[in-house]
Amino acid sequence: MDMTEAIANDERNMKSDTTMEVIENVLIIHISGELDHHNSVDIRQKADEIICNKGIVNILFDFEGTEFMDSSGIGVIMGRYKKVKNFGGIIGSVNTRKNVEKILFFSGLNKIVRHYDSIESAVGEMKGGNQIG
Repeated sequence: MDMTEAIANDERNMKSDTTMEVIENVLIIHISGELDHHNSVDIRQKADEIICNKGIVNILFDFEGTEFMDSSGIGVIMGRYKKVKNFGGIIGSVNTRKNVEKILFFSGLNKIVRHYDSIESAVGEMKGGNQIG
């Protein structure tokens, strides 16, 4: 059974309309606008809450609407990777723009973040993965 849950981020002091949803056992984080020090704490907290409450270990970052990402964004991705790697979790990206792709490459995150052509293909591969609990 597909479980979809849209969670809108608190928009105060944020330059982003980031949303999150759960499909199967995959947390999809739709980053819209900027992923920077202004909103990374909120994104991290909301993602961690969902990961813990739902037992999620597979995370897909959708960068379609991402205009900017700084080192705080790298921290968000790396921190979620560290949370899920011991449970066999997968970290993926989709709709990755050139500006974000460069950051993933130069930071080395391209070695741990799998790239997918679509959300559907990512969920299809990831949903067979592990789940906590």
